[in-house]
Amino acid sequence: MFINTVSKIPPDSPQLSIVIPAYNEAESLPVLLEQIQVVLKTHAYHRAEVIIINDGSTDATAEVLDVLSAQPQQPPIRVIHFRRNQGKAEALMAGFAAATGYIVITMDADLQDDPGEIPKLLDTLNTENYDVVSGWKYPRKDPLEKRVFSFFFNRITAFFTGVKLHDINCGFKAYRAEVVKELHLYGDLHRYIPILAHQAGYKVGEVKVKHHPRRFGVSKYGFKRIPKGFFDLFTVLFLTKYLKRPLHVFGTIGAVVAFIGVLIGLYLAVLWVIEDGVGFRPLLMLSVLMIILGIQFFSIGLLGELVIGLISRLERRVIGKKTDAERTPRPSANTEKP
Repeated sequence: MFINTVSKIPPDSPQLSIVIPAYNEAESLPVLLEQIQVVLKTHAYHRAEVIIINDGSTDATAEVLDVLSAQPQQPPIRVIHFRRNQGKAEALMAGFAAATGYIVITMDADLQDDPGEIPKLLDTLNTENYDVVSGWKYPRKDPLEKRVFSFFFNRITAFFTGVKLHDINCGFKAYRAEVVKELHLYGDLHRYIPILAHQAGYKVGEVKVKHHPRRFGVSKYGFKRIPKGFFDLFTVLFLTKYLKRPLHVFGTIGAVVAFIGVLIGLYLAVLWVIEDGVGFRPLLMLSVLMIILGIQFFSIGLLGELVIGLISRLERRVIGKKTDAERTPRPSANTEKP
């Protein structure tokens, strides 16, 4: 992950961890931290921490964060520096690993997320007994092309996954600690955290949050992210639906491919009877190739099933059994006030 430094954990473990990935946000970070401090002080959330991940910024973000983290303040600021840009998913994973609070808040560093909405996220998490609460930026203050793409993307994602959120890619979220500790993000899978959490059995909700126009810098959004987003959607569908049933997907593909090869072969057999031979038609080679490919896909699915079966047996041996006495009660989303 190429981490340079991680500042030390405060002596008293907080109940609320605010995780903020940042890339080239030197101008916005001081303003954002001041806003967070005001909100936490107003609502008496004293047992809190702010974790900022500098994702290999090329501007003065690192220097600004070092100055801010060196100042004695509440909540304490912890900084993680990446030597080079790793992407938002890796930054979030580093922040989740460093978080010590019972509840974790994630938000962007560009001042478009309003820290004043943190209490709303926490209240929704607690009153509705959710494990994850995702923000719904409403009304959204982004360029038209970004809003149009997001509209269709959210509906396509909801159709294929069954997780019906209006703004699945919103970075402003609240989680219970057990959720973030179970997540494994890479690439651009941070967009699909609600889906991954839902598939893992956690209860996912949504609440409207204020959204502001970008004040400093430029947006990291670009049209090149559009195909990546759909490729990642297929990845998530495989991880959530077929990770433990590989034969279902590879076997289906193999059966379809082999069936087409057989149909072509039957067609050539009819031609052979009618025309007294088929010679070296390309269709003959295609038929044989598709049947072989179908068998290979099916074999890959079988091998995947064997691997999953072995892993499941090993997991059962490691887990053994658990008793009710070993289970810990779920902490409340209400942060403790002095």
